[in-house]
Amino acid sequence: MGVLSNKIGRDQLKPGDHIYSWRLSYLYAHHGIYIGEGQVLHFTRGGHEIGTGTVLDRIILSSSPSPPVGTQCQICGDQSRLDGVISSCIDCFLSGGNLYLFEYGVSPVFYLAKARGGTCTLAKSDPPEDVLHRASYLLQNGFGGYNLFKNNCEDFAVYCKTGLLVVTAISVGRSGQAAAFLAATSAVMSSPLRFLTTSVSGLAAVSYGMYCISRLVSDLGVRRDVVRVPVERLVNQSDLCDPQAAVDSPTPGCVVAAKND
Repeated sequence: MGVLSNKIGRDQLKPGDHIYSWRLSYLYAHHGIYIGEGQVLHFTRGGHEIGTGTVLDRIILSSSPSPPVGTQCQICGDQSRLDGVISSCIDCFLSGGNLYLFEYGVSPVFYLAKARGGTCTLAKSDPPEDVLHRASYLLQNGFGGYNLFKNNCEDFAVYCKTGLLVVTAISVGRSGQAAAFLAATSAVMSSPLRFLTTSVSGLAAVSYGMYCISRLVSDLGVRRDVVRVPVERLVNQSDLCDPQAAVDSPTPGCVVAAKND
């Protein structure tokens, strides 16, 4: 993997890999877990890759990739109305896009060099067998309600890889994509810092510095408000957007993850 691109070939795929594909001219990426035999498990909202539950979905869905009229995948069939964690062939998952591999256990320098969020994390991945167990279990039992900023396709894939969840009620973003969006917003809205410089280059440097700091502190590999939650306990909760409920009653295997080691 290089700094400029995480693009890989299909022949490089291994079961348990966290993969993604960019959509809408790199506006966002759709994430999933490759389980082998050309199949990918991924998290959707009513068969669509992203959603807010508001009127904005009409704009989002009208711009989302869709198969030509009258065509249907011979392997997957019609998945347009499926909700939650679903299994799709690699072609349906990519939807004509390129294949990319999400990286784990990267250094802070490498992480910040990847200016776009949702491509890597400092957190370490668990062994493939653990990843596949979580993904398969969630396919059968669900991953809670979809939330664009707190429980999306990237959150699903990252949880399958690490078993970690953020437990604070007010979060700066769990997934890399959400964190990058909020970090950019924070950099723009940091009005006190705008007055530290009057030059355009100085303003750009301050804003970019704020963006990098916000992204870094929101990553699972450095933040302290994450817990390791067994998948069997996780699915018993009514709302995964508030995983604190999964750790209120201590149980074996559910421990605070101060460090990802």
